[in-house]
Amino acid sequence: MPLTDQPACTSRRRNITKTDLPLCCPPQGERVWDAHPRVYLSISETEEVLCPYCGTTYILT
Repeated sequence: MPLTDQPACTSRRRNITKTDLPLCCPPQGERVWDAHPRVYLSISETEEVLCPYCGTTYILT
């Protein structure tokens, strides 16, 4: 299933790059943009971060 067709608030894993920073969830332009409040996540130190609202794991590659 393509990422944009998944229901809102479904746990997912997303690989991101430094060009995606600053990181916010949900990403602007995705269908689930209104699934929860937009939050900015700090990923520079850990290279992996979990969104506290939807459980999406972001991994800096």
